[in-house]
Amino acid sequence: MFLLRPINWASILFLGLASLLYYKYPSLNDSPPDPDSPKSVYDFTVKDIHGNDVPLSNYKGKVLLIVNVASKCGLTQSNYKELNVLYERYRDRGFEILAFPCNQFGYQEPGTNEEIEETVCTRFKAEFLIFDKIEVNGKNTAPLYKFLKSERGGLVVNAIKWNFTKFLVNKEGKVVERYAPGTSPLAVEKDIQNILP
Repeated sequence: MFLLRPINWASILFLGLASLLYYKYPSLNDSPPDPDSPKSVYDFTVKDIHGNDVPLSNYKGKVLLIVNVASKCGLTQSNYKELNVLYERYRDRGFEILAFPCNQFGYQEPGTNEEIEETVCTRFKAEFLIFDKIEVNGKNTAPLYKFLKSERGGLVVNAIKWNFTKFLVNKEGKVVERYAPGTSPLAVEKDIQNILP
């Protein structure tokens, strides 16, 4: 018992000193924010399904739901059906869905962009925009997805966990919410209504 007392006092003293230094002096590693770092999704340009550049600034003033999609996932049928319902209900009020195919989860989006477009438009009757196939995790993560994950981290880690992770973006281009893959698109309808004009 006697030996523990000096260790406890030393620990308390060290923690107190560390706290004092932390609050009194800014970290030497803190650097001012990079003025060129993205401030909103409007700072990005992405490619559409045909390989054309699309500045996301084209969507200024609109509410966006950004989703990584796959054609052969167990969540595909229900998500496309409900995404279509949301798009039909709110597109005339300034709502857009931006779908980004991704083959990183169980290789469930293996086709070419042409095959993906054919499947999505014919089988799932999607009328919202489908973009170029991208990666959402790892060293080749699309810059837009790096930004989305930095703005709204996930549970435990920021990585995208599976197909149909959804990000809700307000009219100012700010990420306001992130939804897990198992979250039904219709379950986010109230949040969409709350930020639509």
